[in-house]
Amino acid sequence: MPAIETVGLTKRFGDVLAVDDLDLTVGDGEIYGFLGPNGAGKSTTINMLLGFLEPSEGGGEVLGRDVESESVAIRERIGILPEGFDVYDRLTAREHVEYAVDIKDARDDPDALLSRVGLEERAWDRAAGGFSKGMTQRLALAIALVGEPDLLVLDEPSSGLDPRGMQEMRDLIREEAASGTTVFFSSHILPEVEAVCDRVGIMRDGSLAAEDTIAGLRESAGSGAAVTMRVDAVPDDPSAVFADVAGVTSVSVDGEDVTVRVDRSRAKVDAIEALDEYARVEDVSTTDASLEDLFNSLTEARDADADEREVAA
Repeated sequence: MPAIETVGLTKRFGDVLAVDDLDLTVGDGEIYGFLGPNGAGKSTTINMLLGFLEPSEGGGEVLGRDVESESVAIRERIGILPEGFDVYDRLTAREHVEYAVDIKDARDDPDALLSRVGLEERAWDRAAGGFSKGMTQRLALAIALVGEPDLLVLDEPSSGLDPRGMQEMRDLIREEAASGTTVFFSSHILPEVEAVCDRVGIMRDGSLAAEDTIAGLRESAGSGAAVTMRVDAVPDDPSAVFADVAGVTSVSVDGEDVTVRVDRSRAKVDAIEALDEYARVEDVSTTDASLEDLFNSLTEARDADADEREVAA
């Protein structure tokens, strides 16, 4: 049974179509990155999954329960770290977690949770109103972990954390997934997503522009991937060498190095073979597209398609 499954999930606000016929499946125990630019429909989707918004059409299930009729039961089994988490200024960190334990009727040790998320012990009995953004984020994560949730929904979990805190967050996410917890999170820090996610879904204009593993996205998009070849003699017209190679988007020369950028994985091999016919290739290095490259490529491509449709209309 998938941890999250939607079919035709749609949300309209008046004339605004925020989420458009979304089919989404997140496997049990999976780490799923949910990405997209501002206004793409991510927050609206999450709020429907949690039962805070009713779909206009379609529906979905979370942990086998209906998002509309069983939202309370869903929230009992999940942990949520919302973006912009607000503390109760006068309550201590320990009191925040104790309150969450009582609400969920759980048996967690608040001190153990605070220690696990890396909040310094000297802060446990301080009023949370004076916490830094990073400290608040750690406290919010401790609260999300109360009750050993089956699903963690994390919205910008690394916000406010220093590099060490970000690494600790990655480690904790992996630990939770290893124990069987499904992790569904959105983040604008794309290297963080790339480092931990099993799959990624990229939202654009209320729909999934792409969904795959990082490797799969690279294979299908290829944007930003490059191959640099050192040759014994640079051709007089390097661009002409690759004129018949499908997928080569640009060619540049730096001394004895010829670099081609490609929009598909296969083009890297074809480019090496093409250059080898003109000069002896002495060394080859390749770079794959980062998730940021892929994200920009996919969302920009979607924008271009929209512009073309507008012109055609």
